[in-house]
Amino acid sequence: MSLPFGATRSIITSRYALMSPTGFVPSILPGWTNAHSVIIVSPQMGARFCQLLITLTPAGEGRGFTGDHEYFMFVVSGSVVVEHGGRLHGAREIHLAKGGYFYIPPQHSYRVWANCAEAHLLIFERIYERLGESHAPPPMAGNETEVEAAPFMGDEGAMLKTLLPDTMDYDMAVNIFTFQPGATLPMVETHIMEHGLLLIQGQGIYRLDNDWHPVQEGDAIWMAPYCPQWFVATGKTPARYIYYKDVNRSPAH
Repeated sequence: MSLPFGATRSIITSRYALMSPTGFVPSILPGWTNAHSVIIVSPQMGARFCQLLITLTPAGEGRGFTGDHEYFMFVVSGSVVVEHGGRLHGAREIHLAKGGYFYIPPQHSYRVWANCAEAHLLIFERIYERLGESHAPPPMAGNETEVEAAPFMGDEGAMLKTLLPDTMDYDMAVNIFTFQPGATLPMVETHIMEHGLLLIQGQGIYRLDNDWHPVQEGDAIWMAPYCPQWFVATGKTPARYIYYKDVNRSPAH
């Protein structure tokens, strides 16, 4: 159902943002050619990370050098090839199908291109925060279909997949939640962690701060630290979303 003329479900506040794909506007980004690039979340809205949606055609590619940044790439649909390497390492290629993901640490070069008619990528990017003299973790790849889901706080209606290792060298986590129809988060969460989220299946209602919003596949959300948040899956099919959060670092830094 189309919305009335001039209406939108998108809303931007100082504490959260909900972005509907009907309002996405592409940007031209350095290093990306023949690509439809949308900047969903950025420091310009108050976030401390970036969340991008990239659509690659067969002629499209992205390439660059991470520098002090780290990247997490997730294949929403289609398939891609990622070529990566550090200053002291030769280039390596990894093939990622739908549900595949790849973590690229600081000081690594990368090149990514589609090996199908069209591929859709979700990217989380942030400056890596070192912990003392420790080094950033190495590159890693996987597919969410191979990650075992666990009941969240004992609720089998809300299953959680953790895509990155839960170790102190990582300063970000990326997880996937699957909610059966009617399942909810067990509480209204209020915490220091910041979130970037993409709904990849189904629909539901999200509480953000003191507001309630209907959400559906393709919607993106940013949640600032300490923004009250809660979700319930609605409809007849499970709802799934992938989300980023910052972890394992002292807020005093």
